[in-house]
Amino acid sequence: MVRCGPSVAANYRAACRGRSRADFAAKLGISEEEADETVFWIDFAAESGLVKPALVKGLLKETNEILAILVASRKTARNA
Repeated sequence: MVRCGPSVAANYRAACRGRSRADFAAKLGISEEEADETVFWIDFAAESGLVKPALVKGLLKETNEILAILVASRKTARNA
């Protein structure tokens, strides 16, 4: 979680500096992958008992929302 979480933001920033629409969409795809990995690790931590699920419920919800935004943004960028 510690590595992939901040990577979402770093890769999004790189996407915003993309040289073309295709480059922007590709870099958004990397952010999307990192967000999905973050969801995985949060789920893993909760399901394995490393953290109480109630403690990460809000974080998991927010991460899934960010993931949904990235997916929709990438689809829009590819289709525009």
